[in-house]
Amino acid sequence: MELTLLGTGTPEGLPRPGCPCAACAVSVGTRARAATAVLVDGALLLDLTPGAVLAGARAGHSLAGVRQVLLTHPHDGPAVELPPGLPAAGRVPDGAELSVISGHRVRAVPMDAPGTGYEVTGPDGGRLLYLPPRGAPAGTNGTTGQRPYDIVLADVLGRPEALARLRATGAVGPATDVIAVHLDHDTPPGRELARRCAAAGARAVADGTTVLAGEYRPAAEPPRRTLVLGGARSGKSVEAERRLEGFPDVVYAATGGGRDGDAEWAQRVGLHRERRPASWRTAETCDLVPLLADPGPPLLIDCLALWLTDAMDRAGAWDDEVWAKGGQHQLRDRVAELAAAVRATRRRVVLVSNEVGSGVVPATASGRRFRDELGRLNASVAGECEHVLLVVAGLVTVLKE
Repeated sequence: MELTLLGTGTPEGLPRPGCPCAACAVSVGTRARAATAVLVDGALLLDLTPGAVLAGARAGHSLAGVRQVLLTHPHDGPAVELPPGLPAAGRVPDGAELSVISGHRVRAVPMDAPGTGYEVTGPDGGRLLYLPPRGAPAGTNGTTGQRPYDIVLADVLGRPEALARLRATGAVGPATDVIAVHLDHDTPPGRELARRCAAAGARAVADGTTVLAGEYRPAAEPPRRTLVLGGARSGKSVEAERRLEGFPDVVYAATGGGRDGDAEWAQRVGLHRERRPASWRTAETCDLVPLLADPGPPLLIDCLALWLTDAMDRAGAWDDEVWAKGGQHQLRDRVAELAAAVRATRRRVVLVSNEVGSGVVPATASGRRFRDELGRLNASVAGECEHVLLVVAGLVTVLKE
């Protein structure tokens, strides 16, 4: 089965008409994206968009052989003139199946939001799943027990939990080619777009790209161990969560715990919880070594600075005399144990920590001690991670990959 992506953007396209944002400003030339539309084997057109004939011609394909046009978008966009020779566009009812004269079988997949998704099986047995913008499958939709799709086209950045659901049912496997479509101006094009897609185990392609179902290509496998560094309110926690949104059953290890009577802290914790997908499980603990040793689902640890605070409490490290008489060695042993656990872990893990030491020198000995030990901890953990990121003002710099 051969797919040509005539467009890969949202229904509004990219850049959006009249939008002054930075992402739209640089979405020109090869970075511009028409509304998503897919030509399957030259016979099936998923979504009829303005300029589809010209887009096909630019990609080296004619629409003269199209036998079926199906719509997915949940809303009525601008009127699109039906090109001469094309059959009238239609929509398959949820759960119903359609056989196309070209030999393709199409099943309408129910969505959890307005719109229609389509599962397409080609004459050669290739399997495609195409989801509408902001759409995710409602339930398993019969995907459990079947072999994974060869290609999935989905709103990976807008609805990452759709990908998590498909992974949970086995509909997306290690060899599935996941391609992000319906791309909007929320993510700057270029390296940032590629990085965010790669974090979800997906990729983005340019308009006009042709892909083959089942064709071998290296899997877009995210790094297994990632450390995300950043200052206060830099966006580091959001970045860490984003890297696991496309995976099911994530364990969120919150090292801060609760603080009785602190309403402001409770509000912070509440905001974090609201941001996480509902399928994630929270473990409030600083006992990280057993979690890392457990061969379970992906693990997000937020954050190492709070873990270090607890470790220094236990070692009595705030007291100069205790520190000198053995507290220092006790703390260093715990840090070494944690770094060894990160090295040995078999699960996918994202760790968050504060980057310190770039500003004012702490006025107290204990403050300077914490700063120094956090710097040492960050360096130890970074040495055991394949991927290290620094987040500054919401922007991500890759330090190690």
